[in-house]
Amino acid sequence: MSAIAATMTSRPSPMWQALKKNRLSWVGLGLLAAIVLVALFAPWISPHDPLQQNIAYRLEGPSAEFWLGTDSYGRDVLSRLIYGTRVSLLVGFVAVLIAMLIGSTLGIIAGYVGGMVDRLIMGLVDVLLSFPTLLLGLMIAAMMGASLENLIIAIAITEIAPFVRVARAPTIALKQRDFVDAGRALGYGPMRLMRVHILPNMVSDVVVLGSLWMASAIRTEAALSFIGLGVPPPAATWGSMIREGFENILDAWWLTVFPSVAILLTVLALNLLGDALRDAIDPKTRSERA
Repeated sequence: MSAIAATMTSRPSPMWQALKKNRLSWVGLGLLAAIVLVALFAPWISPHDPLQQNIAYRLEGPSAEFWLGTDSYGRDVLSRLIYGTRVSLLVGFVAVLIAMLIGSTLGIIAGYVGGMVDRLIMGLVDVLLSFPTLLLGLMIAAMMGASLENLIIAIAITEIAPFVRVARAPTIALKQRDFVDAGRALGYGPMRLMRVHILPNMVSDVVVLGSLWMASAIRTEAALSFIGLGVPPPAATWGSMIREGFENILDAWWLTVFPSVAILLTVLALNLLGDALRDAIDPKTRSERA
């Protein structure tokens, strides 16, 4: 019996095997890990102070001293790009985490309770989905004002609806399963059934959606910062850097190109990782790859 147990313990899971076979997942994971390391070690790898102004070096192109050039205030673009990584990852992660917690909770409640509660929650979701994500974030950010906290809240609100739908659908199916009926027979209350029996069986779907929507959150943050509703200056954000470069696009191409490439790489890494996780948890996709 112990030998059988040891064999079962050491056997890799089908999800892990699917991830190992997907080379693009490792590309996304490696790229995302590099971006996270840049954000964590920004004070040590940044060659200059991102806020230090020096008009004498205004709008200088890439050189040995300033690898990615300088902006209209003489600030080092590379240093600001590195520190902007912190803002984008922080906003993306925290906003998605808030949306995931609220949306998953509402989705499980709607799917499990049903009836009027389900109709009320899904009616609210339909209202949120009737607005384009960027437009809804723009409206909320404009009403609340430009700050890091308000930006996170605005983006989180725009991303609650998808998590509600993703959590609700499996909840409706899971609440009819035998193990949930067995829990009811043992006298477990609805809160315990939702927390212990339903949530663990659908958390993988929510995590996959979170990785994909984190990319959307980073794009939304850059768009709101571009129009002045993001983190107030002089903080370095990719969206505000692109906005400044847009005003000098004919004379200083590097101001828009490098922040745009940073957004592209980050979104690409998250999408590759999210697609790989989605394929790994989908039994049909795993069987096709086998």
